[in-house]
Amino acid sequence: MKKTICFITLILCASFFFAFTPISLVTFKSGLSFIQGQNTQSTLAVRDLKPFSINKFETTYGLWYEIRTKAEILGYNFENPGQPGSLGRRAAIPNEENASQPVTMISWYDAIVWCNALSEIQGRTPCYQYKGQIIRDSSDTATCDLAECLWEKDGFRLPSEAEWEYAARRTPAGFQDGDTISGTVLAKEENPDEGLLYSWTSENADATHTVGTAGLPFDPENISEPATGNANNAGLYDMCGNVLEFCWDWFGPYNQDELYGAKRGYERVSRGGSYSEYTMFNFCGDRYSFDPNECYDYFGFRIACTVKEPAKL
Repeated sequence: MKKTICFITLILCASFFFAFTPISLVTFKSGLSFIQGQNTQSTLAVRDLKPFSINKFETTYGLWYEIRTKAEILGYNFENPGQPGSLGRRAAIPNEENASQPVTMISWYDAIVWCNALSEIQGRTPCYQYKGQIIRDSSDTATCDLAECLWEKDGFRLPSEAEWEYAARRTPAGFQDGDTISGTVLAKEENPDEGLLYSWTSENADATHTVGTAGLPFDPENISEPATGNANNAGLYDMCGNVLEFCWDWFGPYNQDELYGAKRGYERVSRGGSYSEYTMFNFCGDRYSFDPNECYDYFGFRIACTVKEPAKL
């Protein structure tokens, strides 16, 4: 009997467009075992994930700005204010043209602090803590580096690298290969250009685009509305293009016993490739690593959260 994916869409905040909400979660509750790194990495690991949700969309600048400004009133501090996409202005006020661009020019530190802020504002328990204290300052990099992720909490967080790859490769019938762009269903030999329908890469874009519009002809005079392009097999957009996405894990070889990556390291994992020629590896199983201080106009992230497992009788 084939295992199926359980999809649950959760609408949490207002939208700039009538049919689009920037937080719309897809939940995976079954079929959670897979081989991480298959077809792309020299070392592999069998993963048995716990139920989790991940956002359909990369974090939009409009949502980032809204939560950042509210969080600063609550005492949060962000080293970088972010900008809309690759062509926007830092700390710009959101408008109809830039609000649904992915947020960029933020560091990994900014992203985890923002996740804590979103959690607190939404009445959830923040996941990133150090010695029992919630991480609220992205400029305190030493504390951020030592932070723990409390995976059992209900707060928003970055996906683990394993969760990200699972969501990129999952299909109703199983998993697509790791050496393919997320969303493709045909063999590479049958249609080598199929991946361009699911990702903004250096082959079909020279800048970021509105989230969820991959596969649509781009017209600068008529900006496409978000979520009008092609989603992957699990209903997620831009998993292998537009902007590179932060994950929680320290970079290191896969270890069967370390579901959430290495215990320590120097760089954090990013996944998914981007429009930039500097991140041309866009396959589901490709991985990058960067110093968590670094900020570029092709860095972004999407949020995830843990789903409480039902009590066993």
